[in-house]
Amino acid sequence: MLGVLAAGVLLAVSAAMNWRFGVSLGRTEFDGQIYGAASAAADCMKALVPFFFFAAIRTKMWSQAAASALVWVVVTAYSLTSALGHAALNRLDTAGQRAVSSESYQSYRADLARAQEQLSWIPQHRPAQAVQAEMEVLKNDKAWSSTKGCAEATIKRSRDFCQGYHALAAELGSAQQASSLEARISDIQSKIAVVTSGGKNVLAEADPQAAVLAKLAAIVAPNISVEDVQTALTVFIALLLEVGSGFGMYIAFSQWRLYERQTPAVAPELVTVSTAAAAVAAPKAVAIEKPRSGANDNKSVTEEIETEVIETVAEIAAPAATEETAAVIVATNAQQPRLIAPETDVERFYKERIETQDGSSMTATSLYEDYCAWCEEQQKEPLALPTFGREFGELGVQKARIAGRVRYIGIALKSASDLAEDKKLTAFNDRAA
Repeated sequence: MLGVLAAGVLLAVSAAMNWRFGVSLGRTEFDGQIYGAASAAADCMKALVPFFFFAAIRTKMWSQAAASALVWVVVTAYSLTSALGHAALNRLDTAGQRAVSSESYQSYRADLARAQEQLSWIPQHRPAQAVQAEMEVLKNDKAWSSTKGCAEATIKRSRDFCQGYHALAAELGSAQQASSLEARISDIQSKIAVVTSGGKNVLAEADPQAAVLAKLAAIVAPNISVEDVQTALTVFIALLLEVGSGFGMYIAFSQWRLYERQTPAVAPELVTVSTAAAAVAAPKAVAIEKPRSGANDNKSVTEEIETEVIETVAEIAAPAATEETAAVIVATNAQQPRLIAPETDVERFYKERIETQDGSSMTATSLYEDYCAWCEEQQKEPLALPTFGREFGELGVQKARIAGRVRYIGIALKSASDLAEDKKLTAFNDRAA
């Protein structure tokens, strides 16, 4: 049951992939649904064909086996193409998204490192607002107006004043540059947080599995690339789905013994029958008609022997013998049992399906095919052809090789009307002697 469940999951996944592939082929939505339904049905047919194929081989229906093989090749090839396309699209799409995320992450990390490095170059400074306020105070000094905004510093006092003002201006520039870098760093960090949102780990490789396999394969094939490994993985995934969905059901059902026929749990035993009765005179004799045996004859072996004994008594007894006297003889002689083996399947087949017919003949192949069909009806396991031929030959049927083929002489298959007549229940008819 677990095997059937696993095979069913693979089949459902493969059918869904085929359906999506078929939908993409339609120009309109309705056309896409038509192609999708046909694709899903073809995928289901792929899983059923192995049952038909091996059943046809078992029954030697070679034309059906060839047709099944052709259908399986076509539907499997179509399903394989859709699986390859679906697997490649998903793998490349996922790998592409990882590549974009990785590149963005690496770029943001590099920008952040440069901004932090530039910020480290800026000397110590006070906040820009404090420096700006101190510069405004200096502008209210007389030296600011006498030097025309530190443009004409001629004496030492004015030069010292302007030097202090320029130092404040440099500190203000440092403060403003630091503020700009800090804002840039904050923006880069927010972008990195977006890339790594949801707890996602940004990998250095877009396809880590392919990268690791490529490194391992490089030991044997140094020229192999990550793209080659990605292609091989895509093909492997497609083969997994196609082989698993195509043969999974057949393998799982192999343990269910679908083709085995039930055989009797206990072998037939030898039965005891009475010996031939001695002739006994009787006042009246009645001839009992022997019923014809057919496919549905339910008499036991003992009843058949008793009927034969009664007929023997009727033939050898005096005309006045009666049926009651014959029955008494049967009961008396039942005390002297003899053992007979039950008839074989080949004997039953001969009695039920074969009739003697002068001038007729049958090939060994056609006779064996009819025997297999009879075994199918009786729910019996047919014998192998050599064993059947040996046991059938022991029945005394003449056999000859004509035109390179073995033929049985003087027999023919019963007609449909004869077979229907044999299947009717027989009845005993009393007939005056």
